[in-house]
Amino acid sequence: MTFTRRKFLGAAAAGALATPIIAVATRDAYAQAKPVRVGYIADYFGTSLTAIASDQGMWAKHGLKPDLKVFTNGPIQIQALGAGSLDFGYVGPGALWLPASGRAKLVAMNALGLSDRVIAQKGINTMKDLKGKKVGVPAGTSGDMLLRLALAKAGMQISDIEVIKMDPSTVVSAFASKQIDGAGIWYPLVGTIKKNVPDVVEVAKSEEFYPANSFPSAFVARNEVVVEDRETVRKFIATLKEANDYRAADVPRSVQITAKFLSVPADALAVESQNGKFLTSAELTKASKDGTVVGWLKGLNDQFVAFGTMQNPLDPKDYYLADLYAGS
Repeated sequence: MTFTRRKFLGAAAAGALATPIIAVATRDAYAQAKPVRVGYIADYFGTSLTAIASDQGMWAKHGLKPDLKVFTNGPIQIQALGAGSLDFGYVGPGALWLPASGRAKLVAMNALGLSDRVIAQKGINTMKDLKGKKVGVPAGTSGDMLLRLALAKAGMQISDIEVIKMDPSTVVSAFASKQIDGAGIWYPLVGTIKKNVPDVVEVAKSEEFYPANSFPSAFVARNEVVVEDRETVRKFIATLKEANDYRAADVPRSVQITAKFLSVPADALAVESQNGKFLTSAELTKASKDGTVVGWLKGLNDQFVAFGTMQNPLDPKDYYLADLYAGS
């Protein structure tokens, strides 16, 4: 009995000593981690991997110490990358013309979004019904892209409607006050609009154009970081991969983590999460190797050219670091 008790007390003492040693080791490892400045957008697609990595201690595990910065859209993050005030960022599909113009490098794909909608006021039931109507849209976003695709499918041109460029929050208020007849916008903002305008009509959905037209979101890196500090890029990709697989395995739990990170109700994020395809890192690695991701990006490039956003996009192989993602 005495021997057993001594063994127990010895183990307890060892555990008591080990705990602070482990804590110190963890603290020291974090202190030695590489500082990185990382941008995100405050919705489910734009925050979930950042939130998961923070909640689960993945940044420190992979040797990174992030300074997280929230942005309202992708283009502003690309500007921050160019100005040297940001190292990594997140962009939706509407902003992917910027890496295609050489202003940043894609280091990882995030998810395929199916959350975009063309919505209209009650009584407007088809795209053709929007002819001559006022349609609000955040220019250069995935909502803008869907609007143009839906018009083309209906045999219409952008000149057939009265386009009013406005930021996302203004779209919400303008639609609610009936200042516009329609909008090219996305969830969770569509859900917010529906709370005030319950009879809103969804006249086009991004899923109607999938897979011929995919709407991937992605993570980008400053060009100089890719050239000068490839090891940090590898660590960033490794962090994203682990967070990505956590999300793919348990989206509901990821919604809760993201809601806590953003200090917002989980309901809207849950709706948004249901409008996307979340691939595992193994699936994204395969898609990076077999040309699938390049195909997504080429499809977007074709749309950017057709919409007049840009004239001569780079080949996706020149701005998506597929080999680095697949090998990290």
